[in-house]
Amino acid sequence: MAGRKPKGVPAGSSRHSAMPQTPTRDAAETRTSTGSNGSDYLIRHTTLRQLQLLEAIVRLGSFTRAAEELFLTQPTVSMQIKKLSEAIGSPLFRQVGRAIEPTDAGREVHAACRDILSTLSNLEIKLADLKGLKRGRLRLGVLTTAKYVAPEILGAFCQVYPGIDVSLKVTNRENILERLMGHDDDLYVMGQPRETNDQIQTIPFAPNPLVMVASVEHPLAGRCAIPLSALADENFILREPGSGIRDAVLAQFASGGLVPRVRMQLGSNEAIKRAIVGGLGIAVLSLHSLTLESGGGRLALLDVEGFPIMRRWHLVYSRARELSLIARTFLDFAIDYEPEIRARLAEAEDNFARLRERLVAQSS
Repeated sequence: MAGRKPKGVPAGSSRHSAMPQTPTRDAAETRTSTGSNGSDYLIRHTTLRQLQLLEAIVRLGSFTRAAEELFLTQPTVSMQIKKLSEAIGSPLFRQVGRAIEPTDAGREVHAACRDILSTLSNLEIKLADLKGLKRGRLRLGVLTTAKYVAPEILGAFCQVYPGIDVSLKVTNRENILERLMGHDDDLYVMGQPRETNDQIQTIPFAPNPLVMVASVEHPLAGRCAIPLSALADENFILREPGSGIRDAVLAQFASGGLVPRVRMQLGSNEAIKRAIVGGLGIAVLSLHSLTLESGGGRLALLDVEGFPIMRRWHLVYSRARELSLIARTFLDFAIDYEPEIRARLAEAEDNFARLRERLVAQSS
């Protein structure tokens, strides 16, 4: 009969409802009949949150990681991307093995997302500037090893400017560079730059001494003026490949014609400190990561020739994006905060020096 539904299709539905990412004829006609190449349809049927989700998925390569970054559940992310696909009228992602990648339509939408979100971000900067420093937001991307210095400066900054909301993203160097290229944050705190780039501005703002660390029970902990060659037979714990500290250590040994004997590689300073305490070897760490242990813990600084290796933290930003008034103010604040950082490091060095004196006295 003319009014009967085909078998297997529930009442009130159509064959198109089984494939939500394929637009129905009515939806397609609606998009082409509203004028402006369907722009009115997209304005009414897409949201900024959906565009933000798509941008995060493409950048991170994962629905799960995008959900974590934006503090959403994965089902919520999947549902919003499904709605966006239906509004666009085409699938936006495809599965390639265990990974996902954008379709041709997905890449086009992603490019538009970046433009839209960048425009809104620049608008936010200009509006914040109009308000001065009473309100606004500061987004910082911080290298993992800089997490010991950045929060201290941020805390002091927020005491002076309590109306500023701060977002702090701590991650590894590779992800920091990706965020820098994507203009995801206002400023970045990184170590020694490895290359020069006309599009990137780097400003040194604080000392970052790298020191040789051992357990207080290590035989070398009670010695002074240790030649670098005396460490040739020691077991070393190094950071993972790509780490700035690792590169500095290898370069220091190479300058003396030496190669450290690497026992293990670990991806965090906290894991390295635990390994040192466990007697697994010695390591080079930023003094910033040791200030809490300087009061007489289970770690000691070794008095080794060529150490500490003097490096500096840098504030980094893209010249392609105008700094907000808040970001410029924080940059100046961080530079002016250097004396407090130096005082904190000097206090830690003095504590470790007194510990060494006690160890020397015990061994004599």
